[in-house]
Amino acid sequence: MTIITAVGAEASNLPNGSEIATEFDPVAARLEQRVAAVAKIAAANAAAVDRDSRFPAEAFAAAKAQGLLGIMVPRELGGEGASVGDVVDICYRLGRACSSTGMIYAMHQVKVACVVRHGRSSEWQNQLLRRLAIEQLLFASSTTEGQGGGNIRSSVAPIEYNASGITLEREASVISYGAQADAVVTTARRSADAPASDQVLAVFMKEDYTLETFLAWDTLGMRGTCSSGFMLRASGCAEQMLPVPYDKIHAQTMVPCAHLMWASVWAGIATAAVDNAQACIRSSARKSGGELPSGAAHFTKARAALNTLRGLIASALRRYEAIAHDEAAVASLEFQSSIALTKVEASEHAVAIVLAALRATGLTGYRNDSQFTIGRYLRDILSSPLMISNDRILSNVGATSLMSAVPAGLRQHEA
Repeated sequence: MTIITAVGAEASNLPNGSEIATEFDPVAARLEQRVAAVAKIAAANAAAVDRDSRFPAEAFAAAKAQGLLGIMVPRELGGEGASVGDVVDICYRLGRACSSTGMIYAMHQVKVACVVRHGRSSEWQNQLLRRLAIEQLLFASSTTEGQGGGNIRSSVAPIEYNASGITLEREASVISYGAQADAVVTTARRSADAPASDQVLAVFMKEDYTLETFLAWDTLGMRGTCSSGFMLRASGCAEQMLPVPYDKIHAQTMVPCAHLMWASVWAGIATAAVDNAQACIRSSARKSGGELPSGAAHFTKARAALNTLRGLIASALRRYEAIAHDEAAVASLEFQSSIALTKVEASEHAVAIVLAALRATGLTGYRNDSQFTIGRYLRDILSSPLMISNDRILSNVGATSLMSAVPAGLRQHEA
């Protein structure tokens, strides 16, 4: 069951086309309770995580205790077989509680989704998934490198082969929560003589690698993701590389899951800002005998835009779920462009919503020492157009858009 369509709003507030479960699902109910327990702890520590620029250790200790890190592992390997939709909803709930917690959880689950879908023909990868289900391991992602920045379809560092297995030395400009992870899932050039676009995805366990920090993480927002730059030196066996070429993993799983899960985190952050704006306006109205403050109009705009954002994500999720196992459909230029533009639209909407919430609260929301502050949400959400730059996406999609026909009617498939 996909829960995102019902989270955070009564049925009357759901965007058009959304659905809500009509039958009680005890399994989903238990999952919802587990997520709520983690979100409560994440929210209680969110301010300290941001202030101290530290990993949200309490939230992830709770997530491990509640078994949320391995929920996508198939049942036959000891997991719960949770769907992408289940995880998208969890990302929303955790993002609403703590931006960094939600984003770390999303990045972890994107890598888990890649291993679940593309590693099952490898016994090493199956054993990894069994460990994930039992030990609730935390996977870090390493896809950015050197001067290449956000171009994750190009790798400089190659996999080197020797008599004992494989090695990799990679200047990773960002490995979020690298120091706290139990494993690093990284892209790499297939071999020293392979072109930069011929990539593999490899998993190295904590005992397989060393990390040497060369770039600190002192940023405006998303401070708890601890996304420092590291020199990654790893070694292992060849089976630690997923058996499927990265170009297929990228198109079929990495791109759609990343954009959906990240967008859900951003929607959660925007919702938290709208929550604060609503509480601020209600408080002001009570003090003024029911008269609404001038910022109330901005709250109306923020609430309407939030419904649009939620509908955008729900629509993109439905479409991906409908074609996920059709490799040709998922890899098509039309779908890849659509899911990339979903990321762009979601990030732009989320920023606008938080800004509207700030205008709704006025100086009260601008203050860091106010119970209705919007400051942390604004600083965190400003990362959304920069995580895989919207400018880069729009540039890449531009040529495809020029070649694609403009839809002739509203009843054509969702784009």
